[in-house]
Amino acid sequence: MHEAWPAAEQDPGALRRAREAFLSGGRLAGAAGGARRLPPVRRLVADSWRRSARARVSPDGAACVELADEELTGHREEHPLSAAMPVIRELMGAYARDGEHLLAVCDAAGRMLWVEGHPGTLRRARAMNFVAGARWSESVAGTNAPGTAIAVDRPVQVFGAEHFRRPVQAWTCAAAPVHDPHSGRLIGAVDITGGDRLAHPHSLAFVQAVARAAESQLALLAPEPSLERLRLTALGRDEALLTVAGRRLRLSRRHSEILVVLAHRPEGVRGDELITLLYEDESVTPVTLRAELSRLRGLLGAELLRSRPYRLAAPVDADFATVERRLGSGALSAAMRAYAGPLLPGSRAPGVVRLRARLADGLRAALVDRGDPGLLADWTYSAWGEDDVELWRASSKVAPAERLPAVLARLNALDAELSAGATGLQRPGDHPRR
Repeated sequence: MHEAWPAAEQDPGALRRAREAFLSGGRLAGAAGGARRLPPVRRLVADSWRRSARARVSPDGAACVELADEELTGHREEHPLSAAMPVIRELMGAYARDGEHLLAVCDAAGRMLWVEGHPGTLRRARAMNFVAGARWSESVAGTNAPGTAIAVDRPVQVFGAEHFRRPVQAWTCAAAPVHDPHSGRLIGAVDITGGDRLAHPHSLAFVQAVARAAESQLALLAPEPSLERLRLTALGRDEALLTVAGRRLRLSRRHSEILVVLAHRPEGVRGDELITLLYEDESVTPVTLRAELSRLRGLLGAELLRSRPYRLAAPVDADFATVERRLGSGALSAAMRAYAGPLLPGSRAPGVVRLRARLADGLRAALVDRGDPGLLADWTYSAWGEDDVELWRASSKVAPAERLPAVLARLNALDAELSAGATGLQRPGDHPRR
């Protein structure tokens, strides 16, 4: 459900004053502390301004061109959205040219792959580096439709002074994320950018329809493999669930560890390496591993588990891989929604331990960097984050006034327990046991 048509469009001057006051230290609705009362700002925009400020985006800066010439050409050719560009151009090209707008397509990192449209508008857009090869992710370019759509993983429309950077405030844009039709992985966004004539709800509906058409085109060009995909659920569970051919299997702990390792390494793993990834005991012999794999093959079927190297013959949709992809693309909110807890929390298999720590550390670092009160609360009030001192401390810096006393009370209790040498509690940088 989208937010109502913004009051900012009725009074853009009020929005501009709110933004300037925010940059000079004013508080937006929902921020901790007292301070000045600012004009109303859409929640989506206010959250994006805060993220932009925490990322130290310069209000007067310009986007950086990261890909040029051969590097840009190669990235375009290899990117999955290149296959959808004929459809995107068919749906948006004439509309952009006739309306003096631009159509733009970016990758999951916010780098513009194509920027096309009306020649005069293209010339004006170059002044702010809205060009192919430039990076417009929110953490680099501040609040803007394609960058923010990727950050929150949903369609976004940004009007004039809602943009974080002053040079972009003459523009209005609407963007929608595009996902891989089979895996659901965020692969980029489509955007329409122009002047005041785009300041209409239909612009957002239009770009959403284009994004869905692009996903449908990708599904037609690369249909689902004939061998059914495996679905692996291993977050927050000691025994993973595997869905294959309509069957839902609860795996043993060892089989769970094997499936996690093989899902993470689709190219395959040699037997000697697999032993080091699964067993703490270096004296384990290849015979032990082969016996375990034989039992797993009997469960899955010989056609699914291959050897030399050991690998899965079917593609795997793993919940931990989904979190990692979303996190890598900057879609932290979406990553948090998919994170159901630590990866196989009871496992001591070295390969799983490393994956578990890497995923949790990546999320924790992103949460601290983003500084979003709601996302930090999602972590600290979870079973795995309730003793996370570092995240409670980060939460105490941004918590809304009504929640701050409870946050400080919990942080003080954890600090006291740590000072007293309490055991079993998480130290900064560690992760709680389950």
